[in-house]
Formats: sequence, C-alpha cells, structure tokens
Amino acid sequence: MQEQSRYAVGVDVGTTMVRCVVGHIDSTTGVPTVVGVGTAPSSGMRKGSVVNLQGPAKAIDEALGEAERMSGYELDDATISINGSHILSTKADGMIAVGSADHAIDEEDLARVEEVATVGKVPANREVLQVIPHSFRLDGQDGIKDPVGMTGTRLEIVANVVSALVPNLSNLRKAAESATVKPNQVVPAVLASARAVLNESQLESGVAVIDLGGSTTSVAVFEEGDLQYVGVVPMGGVNVTNDLAICLKTDPEVAETVKLKHASAVPRKNSQGVSVKKDGEVLSFSTKEIDEVVEARLEEIFEAVEKELQKAGRAGQLPSGVVLTGGGAQMKSIAEFAKDNLGLAVKIGKPTGFGGVAEKVDQPEFSTAVGLMLIDSDGARGDSDSSKKAVKSSGSIMKSTSSKLKEILDKFKA
Repeated sequence: MQEQSRYAVGVDVGTTMVRCVVGHIDSTTGVPTVVGVGTAPSSGMRKGSVVNLQGPAKAIDEALGEAERMSGYELDDATISINGSHILSTKADGMIAVGSADHAIDEEDLARVEEVATVGKVPANREVLQVIPHSFRLDGQDGIKDPVGMTGTRLEIVANVVSALVPNLSNLRKAAESATVKPNQVVPAVLASARAVLNESQLESGVAVIDLGGSTTSVAVFEEGDLQYVGVVPMGGVNVTNDLAICLKTDPEVAETVKLKHASAVPRKNSQGVSVKKDGEVLSFSTKEIDEVVEARLEEIFEAVEKELQKAGRAGQLPSGVVLTGGGAQMKSIAEFAKDNLGLAVKIGKPTGFGGVAEKVDQPEFSTAVGLMLIDSDGARGDSDSSKKAVKSSGSIMKSTSSKLKEILDKFKA
C-alpha cells in the first residue's frame, strides 16, 4: 500500500460500533474527499469508556483494515474520539507579559498564555485535551478573538480547559495502539459531530447539537461562534434496545431489529402487527407495545437533555434550534418528538458536501467519524485552529429510572 502522506483519518470509537473515515486532502483547497470507509461492531466498552482492551482494539483494527482496502493507503495514525461523563471542562484564565509596547503577538505568545491558564487548574489524575479560547484581552482591550499581529505588553485569556481522566485516556490509546494506529489527537465525540454538521450561521446565532449515541447522549451548545456548554447524559440507543428486550420478552438482537425497523419516537394512532424473523421463527409484536416502551425511555432521555439546556441557560432560547445527529437520529419521527419535548426547531444533521464515496458517510451515525477526519485534516495542514471548537462536559449522571418507565417495564414483566 501507499504511504499516508496527504490523507486525514478519523476513527470514532463508539460503545457498539467503530467507524473509520479516510479523506484525501486537496493540495490547493485543503478540502478532503472521502476515499475510504470502514466499520466494525465493538465490544469491551461501557458508556464510552474502555473496560476490556481486546474488544475495541479488534474493532479498530477491522474498521481500519476495511478503510485501507478501499482507499489503497496504509493508515498509521488518526484522530480518534473519546466519550463519557468523565470528560470535564472548566473555565480558566491566565495572563502573561509579552515585552515592549511595539511587540506583535505571535503564536508562541498564545501557547504561553494558554499554558499559564492551565497550570494548577487540572488535577493530577486528569490530562488536558484542549484549551479553547473564548476571548483575549490585550492591554485592557476586551473581546479580542484573535490577537495575533496586534501589539501590546499584557495578554490575558479566558478559556475552557477540556480534560479527561488519565486512566480512560490511557486505555483508549492502548486500544488504538494495539491496532497499530497512533492517535494524533483525542477529541470528544460531540465536538467532532458538531464540526461535521453545523454551519457558521448556526454557530453564530445559537444552536445545540444533540448526539444520540449507543450508550450516551451528548449536548453541546454554541453561540456567537463559540462553544458555551457541553453535557453528557449516560443513556442512549442501547437503553431503548434493552427496554424493548425486557418488555417484549425477547433477546437484545431481536429487540435491536424491532427498534431499527419498526420503532417510532411519536406513538402511532392505530396499532399494527409487525414481525421479525429469527432462526426460521416468525416473532410477532404490536406497534402499540413498541411505541409505549420507546416513548417512555425517550421521554427520560430528553428530560435529561432539557436539564442540560437549562444549565446552559439556553432552554427554549436557541434561534437555530437543535441539530440531532448520531445513530439515534435515524429513528422515525425523532425530530418531531424532540421539537415537542424541547420547544425548539429541530433538524437532523448528517455530513454532506463531500466528493468521492461520500454516499457511504451521509448518515447521522457517521457525523463523529467525519468530524474527526476534518479535524485530522486541519492538523495535516498545520491548522492550529482545529482545537478551538471543543466541548464542555457537565458530567451529569442519571441515577434512577423514571416512574413512567418503571410502570411500563412492570406492565410488560407481568
């Protein structure tokens, strides 16, 4: 195979699936064209964290191998995703003296002030993923977005410092390295998804990205071009599948098929019979039963999402509304359900506008992998700005099942 000279690679290490996207970087525009895609079912992950190295390592290796065969290129490094409520973001500030009054601020000055902002503010058991500047202040002038080239003697920064637990990061890196891929960057999954599905107008006016994953639902709020808030709800599509398995008295494999083919986020007025084949047997279910279970769990998830928006101070107050993405965004009527429960305009976000084999990644479940590839392409072009659109996680934990969901579960257990 050829070497990976002008290629960008994103690897989304999810709880249930690993997805890899390879982009060829145009030498003139720097815009990637999708040339390789690989997927593999994953195991050994729980709520975004590695609990068994062999499972994700095997899945990463398989997904990379498929992408290599499609692209014809040997993939040695990549930007990979991390997820889970252990990801935290804290507001930080720092100040440095930069020399004489005619000194022009340069990238070295930015690196220094960012380092000062993090010193002593991240515990020893955490590693800084990114420092995301919100604004700079130069000799008393506030609200500066990019001070490079400006002159002054005193540079201050207000930023979000995104960090993750060292053991979680270490295990993720070990899994990747076991698959012979070196992580260039480790990026929170919701950041990557936002990069793939949001436009500048949405970022400026105010928008929330809700990434409906397998075992987590992440919320990121943007306004005035900057990230304002991130929260992680430790529930996702797997919870819906497990509820269906319990209530329909079937196994998770059948429940997953029922969810993907027959579930609706908004209950249907008329109940119908649906069937699923397994091992030569035809299993029958009613849409009324399915809808009751799905609605109960989705209500719990979106109640938690609403609380995250309230923490951000943006509940019902986002001009560009909500963009749903991730695998869960494919459920029938999910946009209508989200609109009714959040009181905001809702769109489904998926990666678009790419050449090559773009049709293989134009679904919501590929948003994170495509976003990672785009961030990786920034690094390949030496674009340091890729770190500026990071996430902030509230680390919220759901400790109990809602009373309505318990009623539904008890009803079907009887």
